[in-house]
Amino acid sequence: MNLDTATPARKRVLLAAPRGYCAGVDRAVVAVEKALDHYGAPVYVRKEIVHNKHVVETLAARGAIFVDETDEVPVGARVVFSAHGVSPAVHAAAAARSLETIDATCPLVTKVHKEAVRFASDDYDILLIGHDGHEEVEGTYGEAPDHIQVVNSPDDVDSVTVRDPDKVVWISQTTLSVDETMETVRRLRERFPTLQDPPSDDICYATQNRQVAVKKLAPACDLVLTVGSANSSNSVRLVEVALDAGARSSYRIDKAAEIDPAWLEGVTTVGVTSGASVPEILVRDVLDALAAHGFGDVEEVRTATEDLMFSLPKELRTTLKKSGGNPGRGARRELSVQPI
Repeated sequence: MNLDTATPARKRVLLAAPRGYCAGVDRAVVAVEKALDHYGAPVYVRKEIVHNKHVVETLAARGAIFVDETDEVPVGARVVFSAHGVSPAVHAAAAARSLETIDATCPLVTKVHKEAVRFASDDYDILLIGHDGHEEVEGTYGEAPDHIQVVNSPDDVDSVTVRDPDKVVWISQTTLSVDETMETVRRLRERFPTLQDPPSDDICYATQNRQVAVKKLAPACDLVLTVGSANSSNSVRLVEVALDAGARSSYRIDKAAEIDPAWLEGVTTVGVTSGASVPEILVRDVLDALAAHGFGDVEEVRTATEDLMFSLPKELRTTLKKSGGNPGRGARRELSVQPI
């Protein structure tokens, strides 16, 4: 089927695939769920386990208590570190309070942390492409604050200063726009021709896959809706990617109730995707809402198939095995719709 044409007056939805939960988010959310099942409430979680309101509210209703810092956790209690990772200083603060920790940091974020440590030990200036204030950036920066400076966007490149232009490397936040990151790298390399790349791509596979899927469907869409929360970096990027790829309009929504009927006026084709921390139930609700407006014809636009899964955090996995519990995880199923 040609994505660029739609039968006149035929309303349809193009549903991006992959979308929604990535392996790191799945691992982190299930870690909190299993901790609640095994230990009972309360289980403390530093920051939001993942950046999604629905997920946080659902876990809070089960007994998870979300805090900003470890000093809000009672001495000796149990705390889960979010998927975004934490700095060595946070680990030290938790140890000082004798907290039982479950580290749900995404393994792909952990990889970036290890890169920062290794390059710092070799005395490189490290240019961390990412957004100031994001938990992931704070965690990575904390691994080597004397060697790292954050580069927020291509426009920041001119203000970067380094000790030795021949000993500079870049790394990145895992949830960025691929295109914008590469533009930042291009500009950095103009200033520092010997700029070194990380040993492997830092932007995670799931972020890239979701952006590729949106790029494919966006040119055929009058409107693209991204389901995701405002503090979800990868969700916000999907809105931008859709516009850059040719969608006439693009909006981010947390849930179906946020769809403005005015957005649908004169629209024939709606694209739908979701950020990497969004459960599929929220996408189902959006499709139901669109169907109520006449957009009942849903076709999946698949650009990749993801089957990666990460094992649970070792602290939790070990405990569950010792107690005879199940450290495995059930698959989180996507919608079954007609692919194109």
